[in-house]
Amino acid sequence: MARLPRLTLPGYPHHIIQRGNNRQRIFLDREDFERMLALLEEQARQCAVAVHAYVLMDNHFHLLATPQTAEGLPRMMQAVGRSYVRYFNARHGRTGTLWEGRYRSTVIESERYLLACMVYIDLNPVRAGLVAQAVEWPWSSHAHFMGLRQDRLITPHALFWALGNTPFAREAAYAELVQAGIHAPQQGRITDATLKGWALGEAGFLGELQKKSPRRVSKGQAGRPAKAKGDGAEKP
Repeated sequence: MARLPRLTLPGYPHHIIQRGNNRQRIFLDREDFERMLALLEEQARQCAVAVHAYVLMDNHFHLLATPQTAEGLPRMMQAVGRSYVRYFNARHGRTGTLWEGRYRSTVIESERYLLACMVYIDLNPVRAGLVAQAVEWPWSSHAHFMGLRQDRLITPHALFWALGNTPFAREAAYAELVQAGIHAPQQGRITDATLKGWALGEAGFLGELQKKSPRRVSKGQAGRPAKAKGDGAEKP
């Protein structure tokens, strides 16, 4: 079966995962992490993509971002990917591919999943056993939302602003969300949708998206009968 084109819709938040080939490390030291963040900041600005949250892990990274145009997100990811590979190969004396194919992404329903996706992203290093608390991992946007530093890459989503009327109130409310964590079924839905490219949201949201895209947005769309069982969650 031919691979479906990637679902990208302007004005909607997207969760993105990019992995290293064969799960190999894509960041070896501080300079590598900093180069990736610099590239993301530069290309997000040039491609009109608002990055709401991120985490850079040793062998993959996650983004939560809203493009203003249909071409913005693919252009940003292509430019970042190519530039980083050239830098990484030259610096570390290697050749060949670095990425595990094309990046994976999904469009998410903001009201239901955006804050949950931010928590999912922030807790990635905790789930991996790299740190005990999200605030201990330096290569994510978590510190920005805790008021510990200003991250020029980040454009907070309106739902984050709605958490409180003052910076302290927003930081405290978001800290509570991260402390509460994310339930395994919800984590599985976010991961599964992103890896398989199906939009994530309720039926009404999926119906709205389908009107804006010729590409099927979910398995149950476009007149195809839904299967009795889900596909199950894949591990990130």
